[in-house]
Amino acid sequence: MTIFRSASFKLTVFYVLIVMIISVAFSAAVYQISAEEIGTCMNRPTTFLRQLPAGNPFHSMLGDLDKIRGEQLAMSRNHLLTNLIYFNLMILVLSSVASYFFARKTLKPIEEMMETQSRFTADASHELKTPLTAMKSEIEVTLRDKKLGSSDAKKLLASNLEEIGKLESLSNALLELARYENKAEKNFEELSLPDIATTAFEKVEKLALMKKIEFETRFRDLKLKGDEQSLTELFVILFDNAIKYSPDKSKIEVIIRKEMRHGEIQIKDHGAGIKKEDLPHIFDRFYRADTARKKDNKNSYGLGLAIAKSIVDFHNGSISAESRSGKGSTFTVKLPLS
Repeated sequence: MTIFRSASFKLTVFYVLIVMIISVAFSAAVYQISAEEIGTCMNRPTTFLRQLPAGNPFHSMLGDLDKIRGEQLAMSRNHLLTNLIYFNLMILVLSSVASYFFARKTLKPIEEMMETQSRFTADASHELKTPLTAMKSEIEVTLRDKKLGSSDAKKLLASNLEEIGKLESLSNALLELARYENKAEKNFEELSLPDIATTAFEKVEKLALMKKIEFETRFRDLKLKGDEQSLTELFVILFDNAIKYSPDKSKIEVIIRKEMRHGEIQIKDHGAGIKKEDLPHIFDRFYRADTARKKDNKNSYGLGLAIAKSIVDFHNGSISAESRSGKGSTFTVKLPLS
């Protein structure tokens, strides 16, 4: 972004100015002290000769020695000044490069945040605009119909109610994202991972029964400090995703085990899978993978996995996914244990 390039340049100039003020001040002090030391050292031979008894043959050389001493002193001071100038020029070049590097590094997180915010605003606006446009078009077309009957009005209201449901779903998802990303306090309590997984399964059990999907579980009783509501929501999102993209009468494996100082949760389905090019982006806001994965979920806004990642980040954990198109997916969550 142009604004950040300009800010980087200004910050670089500011850094360089500070460095050069310090460098020039230090060089001036070095020059003053060194010049005095050089002068003192060169005065010693003539001082010694002047202390010799009168009539000493070396007295006749004092004039020549003073002249030579003056020339050498001037040369030494010029040489010192030249070296200090070169030294400051070298510092100017190096500090300019280093300052620009540090300026870019300082501003990069802010730039990335602004870009993310800009994308988020654009995506949110687009997603909000779609149902609103659909509602407006339906209402305008229906109002033009002079033979509008009660049945047509009911259909319009039902369609509008569906679009309002979409808007409500989107706004709730956006609020969830904001809640986890802006939550500073962590009022954690000791929880059991298997208990959380069981509670989450109960919330999606009907959906699994409708598709006759079997859950195969291998749980190890692990304790961790966390927020029960958000962790339950994390499991619900991952279970719901696995069920939606799994074929009927298939199997979903859920494994909870200990991995070093972390509790590792693996959720493996045998569904549509995710294409290789989509995999790096599945935790991005509003990102929806290829049509094969989203065709059964037209009302999805691509926020579920973004919320899941926010919950995991909130608990100082990590989440990753492995998948091959048509071969199913495995989501792995690692959370620090108590």
